[in-house]
Amino acid sequence: MKLITLVEQLARELEAAGVSFGHGTTNAFDEAVWLVLWHLGLPLDELDAHAERILLPHEQEAARELLRQRIATRKPAAYLTREAWLQGIAFYVDERAIVPRSFIAELLADGNIDPWLSERTERVLDLCTGNGSLAVLAAMCYPDVQVEAADVSEDALAVAGINVEKHGLQARVRLLLSDGLAALPGPYDLILCNPPYVNTQSMAALPPEYQAEPALALAGGADGMDFIRALLRDAPSRLSAEGVLVLEIGNERANFEAAFPRVEAVWLATSAGEDQVLLLTRDVIAGLPRNP
Repeated sequence: MKLITLVEQLARELEAAGVSFGHGTTNAFDEAVWLVLWHLGLPLDELDAHAERILLPHEQEAARELLRQRIATRKPAAYLTREAWLQGIAFYVDERAIVPRSFIAELLADGNIDPWLSERTERVLDLCTGNGSLAVLAAMCYPDVQVEAADVSEDALAVAGINVEKHGLQARVRLLLSDGLAALPGPYDLILCNPPYVNTQSMAALPPEYQAEPALALAGGADGMDFIRALLRDAPSRLSAEGVLVLEIGNERANFEAAFPRVEAVWLATSAGEDQVLLLTRDVIAGLPRNP
């Protein structure tokens, strides 16, 4: 059987099983490509180069077994392969941390945050770092900065440590245990944050693939803004005079604007549109009412 034929078969099985996507792929075909190429140890972007390859029976069966696990467990494929990709960079991930998929990664890679930075940008914080992917990407994009990566979960920080070591960044990325900004005095020139922001109603409706992730990394309270309220309360004292906060809120823009009706946010364009990630300067945050 040709590799492409197996991919097409597995894609049909994924569709028939009604699995959900969003952890690195958006459709059944791409997920099948990922599972097959990963199993064979082939680059995930080289389907065309290997599409006509004839697979041996044991290769076919091993790929099918991976598919069966994907359907039976409803875990994201990244948890089965122990690998996730952001901006072409491979990261280790397991069930101790959320599967990395932040749109902030695009902004780092494309330089869309750079206009708010300067030669004085020296300290970067990745808050709610999870598996450490944004901290690693920030260190790669800004080779002259020091990065601190913080999370309230010791388990997540253990996974982040694997990725910091994997990419040889131990000298520039420091891992810290902190509940929000509580243990982080700063000051930081740039804070990146992809926090728990899913509102209670949406949490209850999440498909099993998302329920397989740590709820601590997802649940943001009744309107999704619990963590963000505390963050904006504390951020001015942790940012340098020219510091900025880049905050991801997913599909919660309406709830964000209801919670902070007078905030002057800069909404940054991503592949998902212009309402997923926002930027706030220290001065704007400092001017917010203290009890929004």
